[in-house]
Amino acid sequence: MGRQSGDINRARKARASTSREGDAGRARLAVLALLGSILVPLVAAGLRSVLWALAGIAALALAAVGVWWTLAHTGALRALGAALSVTAPVAVLALYATFGMLGPALLSLGLWLLAVTAARTALARGHTASEQAVAEAPHAPWVLMNPRSGGGKVGRFGLVEKARAAGCRVALLDAGQDVAGLARQAVAEGADLLAVAGGDGTQALVAEVAARHDLPFVVIPAGTRNHFALDLGLDRDDPAAALEALTLGVELRIDLGYAADRVFVNNASFGTYASVVTDPAYRDAKARTTLRTLPGLLTGEDAPRLRTRADRTYVDALQALLVSNNPYGRAVDAAHPGRRERLDSGLLGVVCVRVGNTAQAARMVRGPRRSGGLVRLSAGMVVVDADTDTLPVGIDGEHVVLPSPVVCRSAPGALRVRVPRRRPHAPRIRGAAADWPRVARLALGPLFPGREEQHRPARMRRHSSDTT
Repeated sequence: MGRQSGDINRARKARASTSREGDAGRARLAVLALLGSILVPLVAAGLRSVLWALAGIAALALAAVGVWWTLAHTGALRALGAALSVTAPVAVLALYATFGMLGPALLSLGLWLLAVTAARTALARGHTASEQAVAEAPHAPWVLMNPRSGGGKVGRFGLVEKARAAGCRVALLDAGQDVAGLARQAVAEGADLLAVAGGDGTQALVAEVAARHDLPFVVIPAGTRNHFALDLGLDRDDPAAALEALTLGVELRIDLGYAADRVFVNNASFGTYASVVTDPAYRDAKARTTLRTLPGLLTGEDAPRLRTRADRTYVDALQALLVSNNPYGRAVDAAHPGRRERLDSGLLGVVCVRVGNTAQAARMVRGPRRSGGLVRLSAGMVVVDADTDTLPVGIDGEHVVLPSPVVCRSAPGALRVRVPRRRPHAPRIRGAAADWPRVARLALGPLFPGREEQHRPARMRRHSSDTT
């Protein structure tokens, strides 16, 4: 027994050592790439590179102003904004090219992106939702299918025939049918698994029924976008592959989000976007309807002004607010742009947008967070309020109107999701925003042994000593 324990400890040490070496290598790459992004323009233009950088920043500020004018105004000012948003960056790029700075500028930008990605990866800690092997296949699985969803994916991929061949009872949804009522009927008739082939809104309605009865739930990505399926790691280009979860599956415990009494698997949006989708013309002409309604929603007398309290944090004067079932990653994350890297944190993600005038739009060039135009939070409970009795809300893409204030909460581990063992896009947690002092300590670790260890949290150091 003692020899076996020693072998396990040595194996743990070897894995930990390999992981630390890999992290240190990525940290060194991040530091070198960051230095390179600074040195390239200095070598190419000396101190004049500062002027070139300022010119680029000015162009971005003008482009941001142009985008704001395009979205928030009509007539001549909108036309001027559209022209400015294009001509400002093009003019600076042409200027760079004329004076031989375009190549160095692009190389410097590429090195900076590499530095940020490597830094975040070096600080990452892998995570997947805990998986439990499925002991046996369900005896009475029900699959609800929307034949119109995703432009007819149900018929195009032969999902009805394949589901029946797998032993499922299939119910085809009619327009306007009570989806949740049909799911409850399936449970009353003995269903021991519920599955949905449809969009995210339909998925959410059936997921709530499955969670209430503690039944396993299977997602078949037959909708248009299927963000929920993407964040579960499913192959959205092959919906039938999800049926493997019935026999070769594993089970995950994930969270559900609630806005008042309405469940969501992805997000609930308030403010500008939620108001746009209330227009009946939105479904058939999204871009034209958005451009027509945005000026009044952003700067008009009826422009929504939202307030929110996320746990103990209060934010006001918001044009738009997104509350998500687990936080979304950053849109610029090269690995998983705009995805949720986990669905079992027990927290809601909160993204607040407030850009009320031209000056605030110009300050966005400093970065959305530093300018105050974008606030990102995580919270267990979020309260959304406004100076109106009701609030339009987009819940997983479906428009509803809820009494104000709206209380959003997370239901941790409420849903049993069954997925195939092999998932091509299973998420992994990446590092947060690059902590450059820590990256530098990690990179210099081989030169100064113990430096990084001294700065690790005490809890992590205790865990490391326990394994030895």
